[in-house]
Amino acid sequence: MKPNDKKPIIKEQPATYDDYAQLPDDGKRYELADGVLELMTPAPTPKHQVIVTNIFTLLSNSCQSEYILFVSPIDLILSNMEVRQPDLAMVHRSRMDIITRRGIEGIPDLVVEVISPHSVKRDKQNKLRTYAAYRIPEYWIVDPAHESLEQYVLSEADNRYELDTVYDREETVQSDRLPWVSFTMAQVVDPAAGLPG
Repeated sequence: MKPNDKKPIIKEQPATYDDYAQLPDDGKRYELADGVLELMTPAPTPKHQVIVTNIFTLLSNSCQSEYILFVSPIDLILSNMEVRQPDLAMVHRSRMDIITRRGIEGIPDLVVEVISPHSVKRDKQNKLRTYAAYRIPEYWIVDPAHESLEQYVLSEADNRYELDTVYDREETVQSDRLPWVSFTMAQVVDPAAGLPG
């Protein structure tokens, strides 16, 4: 190495929200998972986007008077080293103080992830553990390929999720915590039929 050559800067400590917030706008999406920046690729497919929009619309129609709904991209800042971007999040209007200019800074009432082939491990393992550790009361995983929704409810005893119900396409999705919820997976996936994804 020549004397004037600069060594690359290696960040040995975990990344923080400030590091995350200063990322260049390169058109890519990242999450901060326990201090590690993770690239979220590829971009969501058209089918994924329509399904997320359908869930948002169905929840808005029944829950908007009580809850504020967000779709990705929205930063869910769980700690200085844990920043996620769920496909959808709901916050009760009585807790609007956790909604800031930076995003959602606290625990939403519900998070929803729509899985795709490249996100199965992240959504069904990593995020399942993370969302439970931060005590998000309810987590839904939507599987377009199987036209199903897995409903996980936080166990107060040990801060773990219990799989409460798996809804297939014709069953009405309901929630003890969110009594206004009432839709079928057919309503979610049928408008996306035939789209790539």
